[in-house]
Amino acid sequence: MAEHAPECADELARLDAFHNLDTPEGYRAEFIEGEIIVSPAPLGDHERIFSRITRQVIHKAVTPMDVSGHKGLLLKRGNRCARNYLIPDGVFAPLELDLFRDAESWMPPLGVAMVFEVTSGNPDRDRGVKRHCYAKGGIPLYLLVDRSDEEASLFSEPDVDKEDYREVVRVTFGKPLSLPEPFDFALETSDFA
Repeated sequence: MAEHAPECADELARLDAFHNLDTPEGYRAEFIEGEIIVSPAPLGDHERIFSRITRQVIHKAVTPMDVSGHKGLLLKRGNRCARNYLIPDGVFAPLELDLFRDAESWMPPLGVAMVFEVTSGNPDRDRGVKRHCYAKGGIPLYLLVDRSDEEASLFSEPDVDKEDYREVVRVTFGKPLSLPEPFDFALETSDFA
């Protein structure tokens, strides 16, 4: 820690605690913007939407996709002290890249086509801080299924410097949401409600 600025000491100590955390069975831990976040296993309705998204992408995307549920991503944080360690609900990558083969628990997002989150206990985290982290990490597409607001949002064109996405398209549940290349199909959202 001696090579880092003094203001980083607390954050780096939390990062060390995160790496040594003994997370209870069924829980997952993330390190987001210097905070340790521990979440319980998702409920059935959450996983039902995960399944509906995954099935559509696997069957309809013009580019064959691999999917990982709860894959750890190691994301840049700009000029901040420590990196972010996020676990999206789902990560899609082109099958031909074979990104998940031999990947460490925490992998960089290079080659990831889209991440998605289905809101649960703290929807503001998915709407705000996670969105900004994915944009800073340069992830091309972020799909947010907001169960509270009953809408699906697709964020695209990440601006790494502004730490956000330039474009967003929102639809209410029941309306299709167009996914661009490499997916190139309309995601049906009627089963999300």
